Amino acid sequence: MDDDAGGDATAAGTVRAFYAAIDAGEYDRLRSLLDPEFVHRRPDRTLDGRDRFVRFMREERPRTDTEHVLDSVCAGERETFARGRLRAVDGDELFGFVDVHRVEGDRVASLTTYTD
Repeated sequence: MDDDAGGDATAAGTVRAFYAAIDAGEYDRLRSLLDPEFVHRRPDRTLDGRDRFVRFMREERPRTDTEHVLDSVCAGERETFARGRLRAVDGDELFGFVDVHRVEGDRVASLTTYTD
Protein backbone atom coordinates (compact mmCIF):
# COMPACT_ATOMS: atom_id res chain seq x y z
CA MET A 1 0.00 0.00 0.00
CA ASP A 2 1.30 3.46 -0.91
CA ASP A 3 -0.18 6.51 0.75
CA ASP A 4 0.58 9.84 -0.85
CA ALA A 5 -2.56 11.57 0.40
CA GLY A 6 -1.92 14.92 1.99
CA GLY A 7 1.71 14.96 0.94
CA ASP A 8 3.96 15.71 -1.98
CA ALA A 9 3.52 13.05 -4.67
CA THR A 10 6.77 14.22 -6.27
CA ALA A 11 8.70 13.44 -3.07
CA ALA A 12 7.07 10.01 -2.84
CA GLY A 13 7.97 9.34 -6.47
CA THR A 14 11.57 10.35 -5.84
CA VAL A 15 11.72 7.97 -2.87
CA ARG A 16 10.31 5.09 -4.94
CA ALA A 17 12.83 5.85 -7.72
CA PHE A 18 15.63 5.79 -5.10
CA TYR A 19 14.82 2.18 -4.12
CA ALA A 20 14.25 1.10 -7.72
CA ALA A 21 17.69 2.42 -8.73
CA ILE A 22 19.40 0.57 -5.88
CA ASP A 23 17.57 -2.69 -6.59
CA ALA A 24 18.33 -2.50 -10.33
CA GLY A 25 21.99 -1.60 -9.79
CA GLU A 26 21.47 1.67 -11.69
CA TYR A 27 24.11 3.64 -9.85
CA ASP A 28 24.22 6.60 -12.26
CA ARG A 29 20.47 6.97 -11.83
CA LEU A 30 20.86 6.66 -8.04
CA ARG A 31 23.52 9.38 -8.08
CA SER A 32 21.21 11.70 -10.03
CA LEU A 33 18.52 11.29 -7.34
CA LEU A 34 20.82 12.41 -4.51
CA ASP A 35 21.84 15.89 -3.41
CA PRO A 36 25.66 16.36 -3.55
CA GLU A 37 25.64 16.85 0.25
CA PHE A 38 23.49 13.75 0.83
CA VAL A 39 23.97 12.00 4.18
CA HIS A 40 22.73 8.55 5.22
CA ARG A 41 22.45 7.79 8.92
CA ARG A 42 21.89 4.14 9.78
CA PRO A 43 22.33 2.04 12.94
CA ASP A 44 25.86 0.89 12.08
CA ARG A 45 27.36 3.93 10.29
CA THR A 46 26.92 7.33 8.70
CA LEU A 47 27.75 7.85 5.04
CA ASP A 48 28.52 11.48 4.17
CA GLY A 49 28.20 12.67 0.59
CA ARG A 50 26.48 11.43 -2.55
CA ASP A 51 29.61 9.82 -4.01
CA ARG A 52 30.40 8.01 -0.76
CA PHE A 53 26.88 6.58 -0.58
CA VAL A 54 26.88 5.45 -4.21
CA ARG A 55 30.30 3.82 -3.77
CA PHE A 56 29.02 1.96 -0.71
CA MET A 57 25.95 0.73 -2.57
CA ARG A 58 27.95 -0.33 -5.62
CA GLU A 59 31.09 -1.79 -3.99
CA GLU A 60 30.86 -2.24 -0.23
CA ARG A 61 27.45 -3.33 0.98
CA PRO A 62 27.31 -6.87 2.32
CA ARG A 63 24.69 -8.09 -0.19
CA THR A 64 23.58 -6.81 -3.56
CA ASP A 65 21.16 -9.67 -4.27
CA THR A 66 18.32 -7.88 -2.51
CA GLU A 67 15.18 -5.93 -3.20
CA HIS A 68 13.32 -3.34 -1.18
CA VAL A 69 9.67 -4.29 -0.76
CA LEU A 70 7.79 -1.11 0.12
CA ASP A 71 4.68 -1.53 2.26
CA SER A 72 3.95 2.19 2.38
CA VAL A 73 5.35 5.54 1.34
CA CYS A 74 3.94 8.64 2.97
CA ALA A 75 5.04 12.11 1.92
CA GLY A 76 4.67 14.69 4.64
CA GLU A 77 5.38 18.38 4.67
CA ARG A 78 9.10 18.03 5.44
CA GLU A 79 9.85 14.32 5.35
CA THR A 80 8.86 11.28 3.34
CA PHE A 81 8.59 7.99 5.19
CA ALA A 82 9.02 4.57 3.63
CA ARG A 83 8.20 1.38 5.52
CA GLY A 84 9.14 -1.95 4.09
CA ARG A 85 11.30 -5.03 4.12
CA LEU A 86 14.65 -5.91 2.61
CA ARG A 87 14.30 -9.25 0.91
CA ALA A 88 16.87 -11.48 -0.75
CA VAL A 89 16.06 -12.27 -4.37
CA ASP A 90 15.44 -15.89 -3.31
CA GLY A 91 12.51 -14.60 -1.20
CA ASP A 92 14.07 -14.72 2.27
CA GLU A 93 13.18 -11.67 4.33
CA LEU A 94 16.31 -10.12 5.86
CA PHE A 95 14.83 -7.33 8.00
CA GLY A 96 12.18 -4.66 8.19
CA PHE A 97 12.93 -0.96 7.96
CA VAL A 98 11.51 2.51 8.25
CA ASP A 99 13.41 5.12 6.27
CA VAL A 100 12.94 8.84 6.77
CA HIS A 101 13.89 10.80 3.65
CA ARG A 102 14.29 14.55 3.40
CA VAL A 103 13.56 15.40 -0.23
CA GLU A 104 14.43 18.84 -1.57
CA GLY A 105 13.11 19.49 -5.05
CA ASP A 106 13.66 16.26 -6.95
CA ARG A 107 16.64 15.02 -4.91
CA VAL A 108 17.04 13.16 -1.64
CA ALA A 109 19.03 15.38 0.72
CA SER A 110 19.23 12.96 3.65
CA LEU A 111 18.10 9.55 4.81
CA THR A 112 17.82 8.07 8.28
CA THR A 113 17.24 4.31 8.49
CA TYR A 114 15.64 2.45 11.39
CA THR A 115 15.63 -1.36 11.30
CA ASP A 116 13.96 -4.12 13.25
